Amino acid sequence: MKKLLFVFLLTPLLLTTSCESSEDPIVCTTEFVYGLNVVVLDAVTQQPLVDGVQVLAVDGSYQEVLYNLSGLDTTFFGAGERIGTYTITVTKEGYQTFIAPPINVPANVCHVIAQSLTVNLQPE
Repeated sequence: MKKLLFVFLLTPLLLTTSCESSEDPIVCTTEFVYGLNVVVLDAVTQQPLVDGVQVLAVDGSYQEVLYNLSGLDTTFFGAGERIGTYTITVTKEGYQTFIAPPINVPANVCHVIAQSLTVNLQPE
């Protein structure tokens, strides 16, 4: 039993030590990562807005309309596995248009690093 306990206590140390070796290969996941995650709220009620909302991401000549994927989720996703510096414009009838300052989407060795933005749309 003491040997088993010793192995359990030593295992995290061995794993940490072996991961820091420069000879270890980098293992990337196969998941698809969206670089932009935007939540849109009514500025007065703080309730999520989805229906009729358009979220547009622009990076130079590249443009993409972000989509709410599940219909139940309140997040708009886009810039899938695409680095860049994006200007986000959010529009909805009955609300003032919102333009966010540029958002940089960087990457690590395997995927983009997701950036989140919460937009509070002001009613007109």
